[in-house]
Amino acid sequence: MSWLIRLDARLSRWVLHLACVCLAALGTIVIYGVVLRYAFNAAQPYVEQVALLMVISVAMFGAAAGVHGAGHIGLDSVARLLPQRGRFVCSVLVHVLTMLFAVVLLWCSVQMGLSTYHDTIPTLGITEAFRYLPPVVAGVLITLFSFEHLMVLLTQKPPALSWN
Repeated sequence: MSWLIRLDARLSRWVLHLACVCLAALGTIVIYGVVLRYAFNAAQPYVEQVALLMVISVAMFGAAAGVHGAGHIGLDSVARLLPQRGRFVCSVLVHVLTMLFAVVLLWCSVQMGLSTYHDTIPTLGITEAFRYLPPVVAGVLITLFSFEHLMVLLTQKPPALSWN
């Protein structure tokens, strides 16, 4: 189990760095596009498409890193009112539902990538399937990270069986 925790920590760090690089590239390409458009009246057609790819990448890679750090949005006001066993069940349910979401994200992204593989982004000259690469990577990582959280939760000493 410790090997999975170490692997996930390393993957999370890498994907977070990748998200930061994509965010820096997004800022750079947007500033570049704005300067060219308004200062030189020479808008480049590829700027919008590159920015869109960077937005998708930042969102997906950031989401994966957020799941590893358990930084996703949690509405735990009701769960805090529950007894310890109820909180445990809610935690398990959250990780299972997050894994289910990630598997659906992965499956649908792969299907969309395969269906758009032969289409081209005209201003970039690359396949449309590139748009679905970040969600595929994020789907795999979110599944792995949620699995780790679930295994850690289930291998810890379970809370008392009473519902008080």
